[in-house]
Amino acid sequence: DQRTHFLDSVKSTTASTGLMLYSDFQGGLYQYDFWTDKHITGKVYLKAFEVTENTPLSTDRLPAASLTDVISWRDTLVLCGTERHFTIYEGDWGKPYAARFEVWLKPADGSRERKLYESIWQIEGWQR
Repeated sequence: DQRTHFLDSVKSTTASTGLMLYSDFQGGLYQYDFWTDKHITGKVYLKAFEVTENTPLSTDRLPAASLTDVISWRDTLVLCGTERHFTIYEGDWGKPYAARFEVWLKPADGSRERKLYESIWQIEGWQR
């Protein structure tokens, strides 16, 4: 598995379902995995917010950069996630802050988008 070298960047998880956020090769670059046991079909993507002010992060690029397909049947644990990194632009290397990541679903049947999951992570922004 290509992500085994990211395991030291994982901040927390205890559930069999939910979001795992991985630091990529430098600050501000991330990948994610999302496990679900819900019956869902469509596309999932991320939204992120700085925790203290609830400021949206990287709104112009994050949803598209984190978009991935998911097909899940009942009683089956399904993994989906990014194959390449996405970037959080707000902030700088070496200056971590708390961010809430939300996993959103665009259902394949065209019904209303909905939030599936959220969790808080310590992240850094990408420094140009």
